[in-house]
Amino acid sequence: VTPLRASPLPAENRLYIPTVLCAELWNNPSCTYSPRCDWVFLTRFCFLTTEGRLDFRFRYSKSRCCQNILLYFDDSSQWPAVYKKPDKNCYQKEEVLRPENNQVINLTTRYTWSGCVEDGDEEVLSCVGGRSFRSVRERWWYIALSKCGGEGLQLEYEMKLTNGQSFWTKHFSADEFGILETDITFLVIFSLVFLLSCYFAYNLKGRQLFHTTYKMFMTAAGVEVLSLVFHCIYWDLYAHDGIGNGSLKLMGKLLFSVSFLVFLLMLILLGKGFTVTRARISPSGSVKLSIYMTVYTITYIILFIYEAEFFDPGEVLYAYDSPAGYGLMGLQLLAYVWFCYAVLVSLKHYPEKQPFYIPFFTTYTLWFFAVPVMALIANFGISRWAREKIVNGIQLGIHLYAHIVFLVITRPSAANKNFPYHVRTSQIGILLSSPVGEATGEGFPHHAYGNSSFLGDSQPNFTELFSIQSVSGRPTRHWSPSNRDSLPLNPCLIFDLATRYNIFQRTLRCPRTPMCRCICLFDVAVVWCYVDVTADMGPYSNGLKRK
Repeated sequence: VTPLRASPLPAENRLYIPTVLCAELWNNPSCTYSPRCDWVFLTRFCFLTTEGRLDFRFRYSKSRCCQNILLYFDDSSQWPAVYKKPDKNCYQKEEVLRPENNQVINLTTRYTWSGCVEDGDEEVLSCVGGRSFRSVRERWWYIALSKCGGEGLQLEYEMKLTNGQSFWTKHFSADEFGILETDITFLVIFSLVFLLSCYFAYNLKGRQLFHTTYKMFMTAAGVEVLSLVFHCIYWDLYAHDGIGNGSLKLMGKLLFSVSFLVFLLMLILLGKGFTVTRARISPSGSVKLSIYMTVYTITYIILFIYEAEFFDPGEVLYAYDSPAGYGLMGLQLLAYVWFCYAVLVSLKHYPEKQPFYIPFFTTYTLWFFAVPVMALIANFGISRWAREKIVNGIQLGIHLYAHIVFLVITRPSAANKNFPYHVRTSQIGILLSSPVGEATGEGFPHHAYGNSSFLGDSQPNFTELFSIQSVSGRPTRHWSPSNRDSLPLNPCLIFDLATRYNIFQRTLRCPRTPMCRCICLFDVAVVWCYVDVTADMGPYSNGLKRK
């Protein structure tokens, strides 16, 4: 379809469809076999049962008379019977329509309901009119244009398709009803989740338990919030003018995918014990993770490209109903197998972590299967006239479930029996740099998380904070900070500590000032806390470094 001439049509409250060659825009098979199109698909819209309406304005040269608007609905005998059917010619595609249902609008002055009049002295027909739609349920309607047996189609046009006059429904196709309200609701909830995670992060940082995996969770939650912000802005603009801004929607989808990928990577890392039972991932494991996440990211990019370039607007399709979509489902199942293996290995070596890993594995097993199951149900089990709004709500619900579960099992509370972390962030670098740590691997000392460190007040538990664990999990030496007459330093204590668990090898930053003072002797950091730290260091004062 090529434009007849430029026309300053009003932009407000209009849905515009570009007037370009039909073979280029819609890939209509009927145009493949003819240098001129005599039947072309324009757009589709899902109308309500009683409030759907089409308002149109067509202008074309009288020498191109006479052209028809064809209104197909989603019955198997209608649109599916003619679209992408190269064996049917223009007349056969018109024959499936029912004239008694007013499905053909003849754009001529002879047909009163078309609203066509001659436009002044110009040899142009201007047709302004509309149609209301009535059906027993919400239906997809497909609008096409035809001129059988003529010289092809050439016109300019404008259409406005609406469902009632409400702000929440007017410009929305019936399959999009509720998406804006749903996105706003989830935006509020995810914002609360993110703010609560920031509060928990503040508490964890004060106790030196703010690990990388928790930062990844916060990143995923924050990006999810940004994604919903872009989606809400897009749908709000769409509700006002029926057009919206496609770039905003694309950005929302990209951020949604980034949030998903970050969260998926975090789950695999936690399954492998990162920051829970080990300080780092092995080099081979890092390579495997890098390859997997690269493949997953590339597949997502292919999905976006496939959706933008190859999805036919004449068909109601779902993003996962494509080769890239099925590839993502396969990668999700592969990630679950990896996740299962990683959790089992972590539990084998650290059985004391069962209070964390058992609920962690159970709840996220449901999450891993929810995404591919939802995609399959959307492809084969949900009616196309309701799919987009249902899938949008389910997809956001799945993401919210995953974030809330993680927020609950990692909350820094004395009542939380599932808290995963026991090694402080200040200990990890020292542990990795120790000679024994480099020789034996990345594993942490065995330690079942003791939630007694989260006292009711705001003071940290210094006894647990600075105790050094033995193989059995009990402190090697105890020293009471209330004993002001003796220092926790003597040769037998220093050399009695096992090298692997001598993790305070450097001067530490004291978490409280002036309550704490730190010294370093023979590469062993010792911390003691009381108000007055002036004491006679005796023969051990030489070479002490204070911070």
